[in-house]
Amino acid sequence: MDIPHSLAGLTVLVAGASSGIGAHFAELFAAAGANVVLGARRTDRTETLAGELRNADHRALAVPMDVTDESSVIAAYDAAEAEFGTVDAIVANAGTAGGGRSTDTDADRVRSVIDTNLLGVYLTAREGAKRLIADGSREKENGRIVLIGSITAEMTGQGDAAYAATKAGVAHLGKQFAREWVRQGINVNTIQPGYIQTELSGDWFDTEGGEAQIAGWHRRRLMDIDALDDLILYLCSSRSRYVTGATITIDDGQAL
Repeated sequence: MDIPHSLAGLTVLVAGASSGIGAHFAELFAAAGANVVLGARRTDRTETLAGELRNADHRALAVPMDVTDESSVIAAYDAAEAEFGTVDAIVANAGTAGGGRSTDTDADRVRSVIDTNLLGVYLTAREGAKRLIADGSREKENGRIVLIGSITAEMTGQGDAAYAATKAGVAHLGKQFAREWVRQGINVNTIQPGYIQTELSGDWFDTEGGEAQIAGWHRRRLMDIDALDDLILYLCSSRSRYVTGATITIDDGQAL
């Protein structure tokens, strides 16, 4: 694995680390030298991955973390601090989808998407910022928060309006947080990825509709899971000192 930016000595918390790009990020940060905290509800998965990382001589900790529950988020940070000290970088990656036309989606499903994708990002980032500020981030300038959005924030389609709306909210939330904490030594940025084959998308891209969607993109392909590696490492490192409030799209031209 090519590592362009070292995170040696830093502690990174990844919310939504049980699968997909969250699990990939945990492996990436460990390879970059960071202490990695894997937060998710599916602790069986994060415990397995954390064990694999420790067996490879990395420092990793799995913590139960339901991003929709403030007490669970606080407990996750408490556990992280007990093991590694203050978390330097936070990746708010937990998310869920609720595919289907709006007229066919019930209120409970919409509420679940909003709670996970927007409220969960809010609580994850806010708790990390509180602790960074208490630990002196204003002087240290060590705070790094990355929100994971989606290109759907700027698109329209036939399904999952709630998901797209929450991702639009995430993009604006990133700017709001960046403005609020700009004098507190905390940088907040948002990455808007294009489509990557992960558990979140299920088998959609193997269906006739999914294949038609891919065929409609200029490069007619999904992105590889490592497409965000260079940027996420940079934004979590000290090299990104002057970058805050940015919303950066990496989508291989899928939204063009």
